[in-house]
Amino acid sequence: MSNPEHIFELQHLRSRSASAENPSAAPGQGGMAAHGFKGSPAIKNFTAGSTETLLDISGPGKIRHIWCTSSSADPDTMRNIIVRMYWDHHDIPSVEAPLGDFFGVAHGTIVSMQSCWITRQNGSGFNCYFPMPFATHARIEISNNTQNDIDWFFYQIDFTLGDTVTDDHGRFHCTFNRYNPAPYGEDVVLLNTNGGKGVYIGCVIGIRPLAPGWWGEGEVKMYIDNDTDYPTICGTGTEDYIGAAWGLHEQCTLYQGAPLVGTHTSLYRFHCLDPIYFEDAIRVTIQQMGNAPLDTARKLYGDQLIYSRKNHPCRDPDDVFYLRSDDYSCVAFWYQYPLLHKRDALPDTSVRSRHLFNREAEQKKEAAL
Repeated sequence: MSNPEHIFELQHLRSRSASAENPSAAPGQGGMAAHGFKGSPAIKNFTAGSTETLLDISGPGKIRHIWCTSSSADPDTMRNIIVRMYWDHHDIPSVEAPLGDFFGVAHGTIVSMQSCWITRQNGSGFNCYFPMPFATHARIEISNNTQNDIDWFFYQIDFTLGDTVTDDHGRFHCTFNRYNPAPYGEDVVLLNTNGGKGVYIGCVIGIRPLAPGWWGEGEVKMYIDNDTDYPTICGTGTEDYIGAAWGLHEQCTLYQGAPLVGTHTSLYRFHCLDPIYFEDAIRVTIQQMGNAPLDTARKLYGDQLIYSRKNHPCRDPDDVFYLRSDDYSCVAFWYQYPLLHKRDALPDTSVRSRHLFNREAEQKKEAAL
């Protein structure tokens, strides 16, 4: 990964940038459209159903920064512009995820977010600083899977050529999933990959509670390599995993935070300083777990209720942890090599798009109360 402490070292690298003004990222050819008068600053008329190539370049090299924004910022657009990235002529995308979730916030919403690897200035200026090495080739595409044409899509991809990239360098990967609702009582899978050596570096989790009460007791579990019934790493609760405690409030820090909390909650956790290494496989899950008086939990789930008493000497004996069923989405980020050898199909548009966050509708509800 990039180390800013070494930025002063003079290396034999070539800096390049791909944009609508210079899609080939050729040297000395930026801003040529309209003789430098912003003749081609963006993809114009990004039509529904179409795919645009943002980068197609031979390596070796390393992508160091991606910026983009769309003139349309409604929830359907954020969840249904799909980003795909391919490394080294591999025919399976290493990255396949909705634009909004990839850039740090779930539920198709536009809110500000600041972290070590992803930022959203004013909510709509998307920036990504994950280093993305490639040995022979890199291709980045976006697909407009919405039902509407988008009249402007701006982007800039900054990268270097000449980097040393070997089989000891993991390639950047990202996957998306949606469980709406997630099966009752089952842990939600955030990441499940095998067949490569790698490092898990974080996730963005969207949660829409489907029943009243506190839902955030679920432990994040990491099953590494040969783990079976029990994981090597097990957390203590959902808000604990993102660095909070005793509930959630909207906040953003370098490595973890909650830019959206309420009827829809969006969380992120980046393992920038505490990466999780695996030799061949990793499975990361999160429990669907709440905390409530036993009678309250029974009213929610009746005969199917699965619960455990806290057995705490200072607490009510009927104060229980209980399993739930809620709406979860997730993007997970990791590096691995060899590249991903298979990928589950992306949830279809109808699954991705149901019950997204509509800020105007939520504000009207609040005003009516």
